[in-house]
Amino acid sequence: MIKVEEKSLKGYKFIDLFAGIGGFRIALESFGAQCVYSNEWDKYAQETYKMNFGDVPDGDITQVDEKNIPDHDILCAGFPCQAFSISGKQQGFEDSRGTLFFDVARIVKEKRPKVVFLENVKNFATHDGGKTLNVVRNTMNELGYSFQYSVLNPVDYGVPQKRERIYMICFRNDINREVFTFPRPFKLNKFVEDFLISDDEVNSLIVDREDLRLNEKIDINYNSTSTIRVGTVGKGGQGERIYSPKGIAITLSAYGGGVFAKTGGYLINGRTRRLHPRECARIMGFPDSFKLNPNNNQAYKQLGNSVVIDVLQLITKQIGDALNYEYSGIQQLAII
Repeated sequence: MIKVEEKSLKGYKFIDLFAGIGGFRIALESFGAQCVYSNEWDKYAQETYKMNFGDVPDGDITQVDEKNIPDHDILCAGFPCQAFSISGKQQGFEDSRGTLFFDVARIVKEKRPKVVFLENVKNFATHDGGKTLNVVRNTMNELGYSFQYSVLNPVDYGVPQKRERIYMICFRNDINREVFTFPRPFKLNKFVEDFLISDDEVNSLIVDREDLRLNEKIDINYNSTSTIRVGTVGKGGQGERIYSPKGIAITLSAYGGGVFAKTGGYLINGRTRRLHPRECARIMGFPDSFKLNPNNNQAYKQLGNSVVIDVLQLITKQIGDALNYEYSGIQQLAII
């Protein structure tokens, strides 16, 4: 998580849809914005959300009357990604979860926020030959909003995890957005080794099996902006690969099998283990003050479904700059 000095969104209100455990909320609140409504159907995520923010999100969004949602300036929605994930069935809008975007659209139509801030998996950009993205773009345009998107990788923004996601920013047409651009990449200077907790807290995560095989060269003395594989267990399939903490983390996942499921395996101080939920939280940008679900399986799942807070913060800064920009009369950028 990035420390924010200038509260550029102070006085602005936002709503947090498909809130998960509150990644969007942390990012926007760090810039001074106020959350006036949240929605999340998963009861375990609701528990974690309440532990950290004091309120329980509404449940099934399809049953929520958009007229009853408080007025707001920014709508945030990381709508469910399972329908669009490369590892899923790729049914998209044919899947019942895919149509939840239209619950976002009906709220936008009724409440007319200044900005709509959307997030989804990378595959969303190309799903069904780009038709899925076009549905979202056309819907937002019909509602009177611009549409900009970009696929960003946290590795390019200071976070050692390959987790490419598409981010979509839509400004209401009467709002000046000429200065909005997605954040520029910068050099990675932190790696998995910088996010670890003490060895005495991870004994239950150690894996020591007869079929564990390490490469001949495991004494890695350099850092890399890629993963560094140093061994395997079993057949070396997904969830059975071992990496060096000198590199970046694999994509943290809500699902998946193998002895190192959800986090991958790492050779740390001579021992092979999964990452601890707190280490996963750090790599996702959650501060150590954030309370994790006491059930580790739920904690892993919730973090695997979450958003990288640092990336959200960098985009949020750009949104704040655009909202607070005094119109200069310069011709606006061409926006698709």
